[in-house]
Amino acid sequence: MKFFNKAMRSLSAMALTAGVLLSPGVNAGDTIKVGVLHSLSGTMAISETTLKDTVLMLIEEQNAKGGLLGKKLEAVVVDPASNWPLFAEKTRELLTQDKVDVIFGCWTSVSRKSVLPVIEELNGLLFYPVQYEGEESSKNVFYTGAAPNQQAIPAVDYLMNDIGVKRWVLAGTDYVYPRTTNKILEAYLKLKGVADKDIMINYTPFGHSDWQSIVADVKKFGSTGKKTAVVSTINGDANVPFYKELGNQGIAADDIPVIAFSVGEEELSGLDTKPLVGHLAAWNYFMSVDVPENTAFIKKWHAFIKDPKRVTNDPMEAHYIGFNMWVKAVEKVGTTDVDAVEQAMLGSKFPNLTGGMAVMNSNHHLSKPVLIGEIQEDGQFETVWETDGLVWGDAWTDYLPGSKDIVANWRPNMRCGNYNTKTHKCSGQNF
Repeated sequence: MKFFNKAMRSLSAMALTAGVLLSPGVNAGDTIKVGVLHSLSGTMAISETTLKDTVLMLIEEQNAKGGLLGKKLEAVVVDPASNWPLFAEKTRELLTQDKVDVIFGCWTSVSRKSVLPVIEELNGLLFYPVQYEGEESSKNVFYTGAAPNQQAIPAVDYLMNDIGVKRWVLAGTDYVYPRTTNKILEAYLKLKGVADKDIMINYTPFGHSDWQSIVADVKKFGSTGKKTAVVSTINGDANVPFYKELGNQGIAADDIPVIAFSVGEEELSGLDTKPLVGHLAAWNYFMSVDVPENTAFIKKWHAFIKDPKRVTNDPMEAHYIGFNMWVKAVEKVGTTDVDAVEQAMLGSKFPNLTGGMAVMNSNHHLSKPVLIGEIQEDGQFETVWETDGLVWGDAWTDYLPGSKDIVANWRPNMRCGNYNTKTHKCSGQNF
């Protein structure tokens, strides 16, 4: 399929990575190594290959500026192949064998959860660029994607308040991110007075391809006269047949709108988007945002990738912000030492690509704007709603009993990722 051809075409560049990034005569010991931990094969390659390319672009750009601390940056690219245990193995290799100073990687929460104990054990540093379910804050991870209060909750509020949605289909891939996000959303919907009978929840495995009966069930669920919407946490290449089946069964956005949290410009670029016009996505960035910072970023991307048709998307912006904050932190402390860089990151600011300023908070989550966009025929999004300013990323949701009393703060006065404000105890990793 076109989708997979595009995702796979950059694989041939992997063998050239070190040669491209290092000047002749530069020895490995003279470089700062950057781990790139994204699936280049398997079900998530459709989304993650572009993130690998993004990190390579950022490294090339930094090297053109003279590198970092007088050294060139060297990319160490690995392929965990959409295999969740392999993410942990590759992380251990990157930290113990390749001796990388930082890792940019993962997409799914199950891959991040696989990496987490390894990166904490070995005191590595991971920048995670994708929206996720929250309920986590680690000293060794910076979460540059959206927490639920920066994507899922605003999306539901928009559907409820602006579209008048009364019935809800929560459809997701069967793993931790969709299940936890939907648990939060179900609690939130009930808090807003939505009855059990007006909530339908469905999970499918990674790579699911037969959507006929599920889409038919959604269509039936939405035929009661109450405005119905689908909140989609479907990930990876399963989105291709899902959206195709919506078109096959004539489900238009005017009838049952779908708002997605894992479908952006990259995923749409392999689809016929005409039947999908009007369906929605909630992100913190869209390629269509018309500000100078974004225009410049897109120009650099097209020059690097040598393809003017390649799109940009939200997780790319997250890597852009995270990478540049890491560079600033390293420059500030004069070392790549993880503990020093982690503290230097707190409070760091860097311009985002929507015209504002991203801020790294003491819970290792960014403050970001929230945007909701409608799919257009050209595969881009038209922004139909956005927050007035930045939304602080909340590591622990206010809508689950076990989480609402927990906060994260990695400043010296607390140094805890899950501090219970009632018991005054830190129940997890702390330093």
